[in-house]
Amino acid sequence: MNPAPRVTDLTSAGVAETVRLTTTGERTVRAVVDSALARIADRDGGLNAVSRLAADRARTDADRLDAARAAGEVPGPLHGVPVVIKEELAVEGLVTTFGGEGNSTPALADAEVVRRLRAAGAVVVATTTMPEFGAWPYTESSSRGYTRNPWDRTRTPGGSSGGTAAAVASGMVPVGMGGDGGGSIRIPSAHCGLFGLKPQRGRVTSAPGDHLWWALGTAGPLARSVLDSALVYDVVRGHTDVDRWRAGETGSFAAAARREPGRLRIGWTTKPVTRGVRPDPLHVRAVQDTARLLTGLGHDVREVDPLYPDPTAAFVPQFLGGIRAEADTVEHFARLERRTRQTYRLGSWVTPRVLDRALAMTETVSAKANRVFDDVDVLLTPAVAHRPAPVGVLDGKGTVRSALAAMPAIAYAALWNVAGNPAAAVPCGPAPDGLPVGVQLVGRTDDEPTLLSLSAQLEAARPWPLVAPAYATA
Repeated sequence: MNPAPRVTDLTSAGVAETVRLTTTGERTVRAVVDSALARIADRDGGLNAVSRLAADRARTDADRLDAARAAGEVPGPLHGVPVVIKEELAVEGLVTTFGGEGNSTPALADAEVVRRLRAAGAVVVATTTMPEFGAWPYTESSSRGYTRNPWDRTRTPGGSSGGTAAAVASGMVPVGMGGDGGGSIRIPSAHCGLFGLKPQRGRVTSAPGDHLWWALGTAGPLARSVLDSALVYDVVRGHTDVDRWRAGETGSFAAAARREPGRLRIGWTTKPVTRGVRPDPLHVRAVQDTARLLTGLGHDVREVDPLYPDPTAAFVPQFLGGIRAEADTVEHFARLERRTRQTYRLGSWVTPRVLDRALAMTETVSAKANRVFDDVDVLLTPAVAHRPAPVGVLDGKGTVRSALAAMPAIAYAALWNVAGNPAAAVPCGPAPDGLPVGVQLVGRTDDEPTLLSLSAQLEAARPWPLVAPAYATA
């Protein structure tokens, strides 16, 4: 693979470049962090990506890292990288809001993935907006208002990790943490022109909890390049004793992102998992164009019918049970938004026995979904069905109408949360309407390395913008 170009503009500098700048002394960590905080102050007003700033702690951490380097300590792999954290992950000293007003007491400790980021030298500068409990693929709520797409402020960035996506795509920070329980890393990545990998189930710890939406959810980064995502994953991945699910062993993700993938068998389809959803012609064209590009890169590419199983019976109980489990932990249930409380009530039928049946169904769905990999190494599909919608998708909608509005966004994504397979949203660049378009690559169980190698090959062959054009600088 070609090495990433060196840049000195901190707006465009990704994870790898930021680490190079801070470890060589070309920039102090304090200068990098101050620059990120300045960009947040300048850009967030029109995007509403940031929920809570951690400016004082960030500056203190930056000064500590600079002093440690000056004293001869070996810098960590993310030395001086400013990061934002989706507000469902605990950040010491900040309220874990879950996108609403249900909590009011600051967290006493970091979630394990946040602790690992800090230990590697990353600096947490803010938490980011999300729909309450991450229930919807649109970053809107009565508490947070609308979060907007950096490519077009009248459009949604998707969700539920929409605040993180908007912050990274606008150049506020090089990378940010999101979560994916039904497409919530891949959907906003596709809408905002980012690379977003949902890892194998159990790859990233959910500690201090033992699960995130039971078998559906995982945390992970949204980034502007494949290598940047891989570098962060190499820091945060790995289970703890409390985790209910544990992925199989793999090698270094960063090493995978730096090597050629070899000749692969790639199957493509534009058939959605969700019946009644029709993909936008731009997304069909993006898949077909990517299939032709992959053929030109030497892969064996052919159209397939994946014979998708229906994941509904496995997905819905875990979705509702996950929201109820999180809602049960908040300090002020009455402060949750009306739609969330309605969702909570509608999920009252999800008893422990129902969840056990849903988890058993998860294994059945996974086995059926993975049959496609008897014949191919990677599956290529649209990332989402529809183009980024105008903001206000959820206005006036209760749970049922919101769920119907979510169908086009999750039509290709949610199955792979049930199945557990790694799946990535890979940018294709801007479409003719000026907004990003992305495709989804799905891999075999525990085969993130192949997805990373193939995605990096696509990135080299078809580079995508580092930052949304309105926020890029010369």
